[in-house]
Amino acid sequence: MEFFKEKDGALIFRRRREFMEIRPWGSGFRIRSTENKWFTQRDWALLQIPTPNASIQITPEGASITSADSSLTIKITPYGKVSFFDRQGRLLLKEYYRSWNYGTKNWKDLDQITMCRMAARTYKSAGGDNYSLSLCFESDDNEKIYGMGQYQQPYLNLKGCCLELAQKNTQASVPFMVSSKGYGLLWNNPAVGQAVFGMNLTEFSSQSAKEIDYWITAGDTPTEIVERYSDVTGKVPMIPEFALGFWQCKLRYETQEEVLQIAREYFLRQIPLSVIVIDFFHWPNQGDWTFDPKYFPDPEAMIKELDSMGIKLMVSIWPTVDRHSVHYQEMKERDLLIRTNRGIDAAMEFYGMESFTDVTNPEARDFIWQAARKNYLDKGVALFWLDEAEPEYTVPDFDNYRYYDGQALECANEYPACYARAFYEGMKEAGIENPINLIRCAWAGSQRFGALVWSGDVPSTFTYLRNQFAAGLNMGMAGIPWWTADIGGFHGGNIHDPAFHELLMRWFQFGTFCPVMRLHGDRDPHKPAIPGTPASGAGNEVWSYPPHVQEMMIRFIHLRQAMKDYLSQAMREAHEKGTPVMKPLFYDFPEDPLAWEAEDVYLFGHDLLVAPVLDAGIRRREVYLPVGAQWTEMATGKIYSGGQRLEVSAPLEEIPLFLKNGAHVFSSSEI
Repeated sequence: MEFFKEKDGALIFRRRREFMEIRPWGSGFRIRSTENKWFTQRDWALLQIPTPNASIQITPEGASITSADSSLTIKITPYGKVSFFDRQGRLLLKEYYRSWNYGTKNWKDLDQITMCRMAARTYKSAGGDNYSLSLCFESDDNEKIYGMGQYQQPYLNLKGCCLELAQKNTQASVPFMVSSKGYGLLWNNPAVGQAVFGMNLTEFSSQSAKEIDYWITAGDTPTEIVERYSDVTGKVPMIPEFALGFWQCKLRYETQEEVLQIAREYFLRQIPLSVIVIDFFHWPNQGDWTFDPKYFPDPEAMIKELDSMGIKLMVSIWPTVDRHSVHYQEMKERDLLIRTNRGIDAAMEFYGMESFTDVTNPEARDFIWQAARKNYLDKGVALFWLDEAEPEYTVPDFDNYRYYDGQALECANEYPACYARAFYEGMKEAGIENPINLIRCAWAGSQRFGALVWSGDVPSTFTYLRNQFAAGLNMGMAGIPWWTADIGGFHGGNIHDPAFHELLMRWFQFGTFCPVMRLHGDRDPHKPAIPGTPASGAGNEVWSYPPHVQEMMIRFIHLRQAMKDYLSQAMREAHEKGTPVMKPLFYDFPEDPLAWEAEDVYLFGHDLLVAPVLDAGIRRREVYLPVGAQWTEMATGKIYSGGQRLEVSAPLEEIPLFLKNGAHVFSSSEI
């Protein structure tokens, strides 16, 4: 009985009800399996790229397929168990499989075998031709796991974590993992589900999907793995130079004159400002996608004055469409909104009843972009803040929503990538060479659509500052190099509270060494709101805080300016190779075992080691310096050999920084 065959360069396995294909894809393999007759035609996060032929062998004992560069070999037994080996023949990963045979032990005598199985791949009917799917692998106690996007937890190493595969405010599911064992795996499935990195097994599951679909690669270093993943899912554009500076934002600038007053004050004080951001409810209704003329009577004049001061304007866009919007009826008639399967035809309640634009529909992507082009781009706005990108349902019952691409349970996680795509493709068509748009969520492949992901509406606490440390580094390991967080946190933070001042100073220091430096937040005490709109927070500009806070913030803004050339080099590497801008120590020092243990320091670029203070009241902290380099402490000029732990001073006004091998990171004229 033949279970294997070669077809069009892929290895095919068929047994009983299951059909599996292992196909070379870039410097790795795409593996799909299903109990349907054939696979869907969706590539999801993967790009169609040239792929060398692989070597396939079929024998009575099973089959194997080896990548053209020999970095990965996949073996499969006649009963379907899959194992993965590196170029040295070392086992990297194997499926979790248990069986007990009663009767003959010869697999060829199938009629005489009675089995009790615990299989790696399971399919349970979820209605129609969809299944509740799971894929399990054996677990290695010593394995470390990184990537997977952004979760509000302090763990950099995800071993032992259970992660929801769903998009939510502050949570971005980007299901690519990098293992310390030397492989990377993308769960290429936008369905709502779960990833479990347990001590007893590793499991990916989806609540409703037509097939198991994942991509796997191997590499000798984390660098090689991330670069191979970036080859098959895409890379960020080259970031515009202005985006490397300081961004000013708050909840919220209510009028055109307020925006200009803030910008003028920065200009008069000679504090470098690259971008100022207008937050939500600058519009008449959600879904109008235009300035409210009552409060922004002359956007062209506003933008012209900002340009004269060297400041770019970014405006907030929501995908929500209120029933009073000028576009609601047309979008409903043309089926451009996400549908509800039951209950009222709305998905969010926020100062009205709103539906969400269905950006999985190409026609809806074009509709929202054309409105934004007419009402913003044609007036001079070329930066967009794509908020509510999960989308954020008031009641997150994914089984109640249907998209153009299918039931939300099957495809909801792709929404933020499609949202970013709508604006990226529109801006490229309009002649903008390197689009960059701030967005609150992401999925695998979002990076290729110019997505600058920020971590959402996190609370203003030291707990969440520490969470952002892990989130930013794991986003980079998941192929999303453009990442930022609201400096100071979003929810709370009284501008008169000394405890918040300490948090803000530490967060500002950390934010200086993030890919984008952006001050934002809903500060207390609130001021009265324009009727029918959300309240506006207290001032959140540099001069909103006491003199000692102002002094530190201004100094770090200049420090950011002083490393623009260095940061531009790191951004070019992200554009060309997919290299994270902020990265764990082991990314550059994989041979140093202690670099894999360091979870409170990171590299910004390749030559700057950053040791942020992530807890209140800390004025000294321990720092590990990796083996293989000499490290110069910026504060003292002292030089230390790598491979040692130091206790260093960390006064409130400073963040410990170390330069690798005497590197020139800062322009001396700026500091």
